[in-house]
Order: sequence, then structure tokens, then C-alpha cells
Amino acid sequence: MGLEQGDNPVERRSKRRFVIEREIRCRVFDQDKIVAAGSGKTLNLSSGGVAFATERDLPIGGVIELSIAWPALLENRCPLQLVGFGRVLRSEHGRAVSTIEQYEFRTLSQAVPENTWLARRDRKLRRWAETVARS
Repeated sequence: MGLEQGDNPVERRSKRRFVIEREIRCRVFDQDKIVAAGSGKTLNLSSGGVAFATERDLPIGGVIELSIAWPALLENRCPLQLVGFGRVLRSEHGRAVSTIEQYEFRTLSQAVPENTWLARRDRKLRRWAETVARS
């Protein structure tokens, strides 16, 4: 993990980006309906956004939920995932960029069933999207 070195010597981003390759899964919503979902690898990450490789292009402007396998373990034994909510800024040629406007860390059991990330039991994403829509 290190700082990303770009071709452009003048950095215009307000947040520092870190090169990190981790598994990522995403879902893009239009109200309560999932309009796109996929998985891939992160390319770089900051507190305000993430760039990642994805299997398909995602709808620009869509509300996105991201789940990133975090590289650190809680108490050196419990896997973590970073779950973030934002909007898709760019998506083309198997690469996407999205904001991270709200996030939280979640703990995972040692053996996570493949479809566990799809079953949200709360309405946090919906509440966040409604708040964004009102502002």
C-alpha cells in the first residue's frame, strides 16, 4: 500500500489517495431496485472515494453501496469489511469511480457465505439515499 504516483505533478484532489488492491463488491440502486451489481478489485482509495476495476459499466450518478474486504483484522483475528455509500461518478472500460459519502466497518465471521453481502437486514442505504435526495 502506498501513495499513488500519477503522471500529473499537480494533484487537484482534496483527499489523498492510496493504492490498495482489495476485493470489492457493489450494488447500484434506483430507489429500492438494484439496477446493477458486480465485483472486482479496488485500484485506489481515499476517505472521499474509490476507483475500482469492475466486470461491467455502472450507471453514472447511481446510488452505490460498496463492500470492501479490509486488509486489517480486528484484534488480529476477526476479518473486517468497509461498507460505504456514495454515487457513481465515472464508469467505462471496466473501471469505475465513486464517492464514499458515508461508511462503516463491519465484522465478518471466518466463513462468509457467498451471497451474505446481498442480504441487508436494515434500511440504512435507503435512509441515506432519501437524505441525499432531500438536500
